Amino acid sequence: MKTVAVGLSGGVDSTLTALLLKEQGYRVIGLSMSIYNKDIPNMKLSGKSCYGPTEKQDIKDIQKWATAQGIESHIIDLSEPYKKTILSYFRETYLSGKTPNPCIMCNAAMKFGLLVETARTNGISFDYFATGHYARIEEHKGRFLLKKGIDQHKDQSYFLYRLSQEQLSHTLFPLGNYTKEQVRQMARDRGLLVAEKADSQDFYGGDYTDLLQQEPRSGDIILKNGHILGKHQGFWNYTIGQRKGLGVSYSEPLFVIDIDAVHNQVIVGTASETFKTDCFVDNIVWGKLIELPNQPVSVDVKYRSAGKTVPATICLEDKQIHIIFNEPQKALTRGQSAVFYQGDTVIGGGIIR
Repeated sequence: MKTVAVGLSGGVDSTLTALLLKEQGYRVIGLSMSIYNKDIPNMKLSGKSCYGPTEKQDIKDIQKWATAQGIESHIIDLSEPYKKTILSYFRETYLSGKTPNPCIMCNAAMKFGLLVETARTNGISFDYFATGHYARIEEHKGRFLLKKGIDQHKDQSYFLYRLSQEQLSHTLFPLGNYTKEQVRQMARDRGLLVAEKADSQDFYGGDYTDLLQQEPRSGDIILKNGHILGKHQGFWNYTIGQRKGLGVSYSEPLFVIDIDAVHNQVIVGTASETFKTDCFVDNIVWGKLIELPNQPVSVDVKYRSAGKTVPATICLEDKQIHIIFNEPQKALTRGQSAVFYQGDTVIGGGIIR
C-alpha cells in the first residue's frame, strides 16, 4: 500500500484531499507546518490568513479531526526557517521598491520543500506528497508538466510554477479535476464540518506594515517630470497600479506607476501611463521547456495572481526573458511573477524586473 502525506491546513480543500486519497486506498498521514512566530509586536489581524496566531487553533482542529479519522498526523515546526526565508524575502522585496508574492515562494521553498524534507529527515516515510491545490500534473516523455486546474476561477497553477521536476514527480493534486463547488458538495456529503469554511484570503490578514517593522519616513509623491504633488510616510505603503489612498489631487485620476526606493519617492501618473507593451523577467523556472528558447515563442502570460492570461511573445535576451505583449498591459509590477502558458500547461515563469 502506497503512503501519501497530505499537507493539512484545516480548510475544506486539504481535508477533503485526505479523505479522497484514503477512499482511493492509500495510507494517508497528515503533515502540517507551524510557521507563526510570536516575536512580531502589535499585530492587527482581520480576516482568515495563513500566517497569524489563529494557527494554534487550526492545528488543534487538525489533530482532533485526524485522530477521529484514524489518520496519523505530524506537526512540523518551521517557524524559524519561515522567518528567515519568507518573512525576510517579504521585507527585503518591499523595502527595495518591489512587490513580493510570498505564497509562490512559500510553496516552492517551504510547503513542497522544507516541510517534505524535514518530515523525511525525522523518519516519517511516505511515497507521495499531496495538497488541496487546484492544479494538475501530467507526465509527458519523462517530464512532469504542471497544468491548470479545470476550475478556471480557482486554478492555482500560477502559485505553483516554481515547483521543480523533483517536487512535481512525487506530488498529487486530487482536486485539480474538480470545481470548488463540487469540492464543497463532496465535503457536505461526507459530513465535514469545514465544508463551508472560508478560504484563506492572503498569507497575512493584517496590515503589511506589521511585518515590515519600519518607522514612518516622509518622502515625495511626484509626477514623472519631477513635479511634487504631496508627501507620503513610506514608499513601502504603495504598489504599482494603486489608485486609492494616494492623498493627492490632480486634474485626472492618478495611479502609482513607479516606486523609487533609493530616493523614497512614489511616482504617479494618469491611467494611460500605467500601460506598458513589454517587460523583462529573470530568476526563471522552466516547466515544459527543457532547453531555453532560441527563437520567439507565442504564449499566454499571467502577470498577477488575480488577473487573466493575455497573449504575448517571449524571447531570450542576455539570460533574461523579454515579454512582448500583443496589446499594452496595465500595472506590470516589479517583484511579481509572470507565468507562461501554452493552452493549460505551464511552460515557465519568472520574476518581473
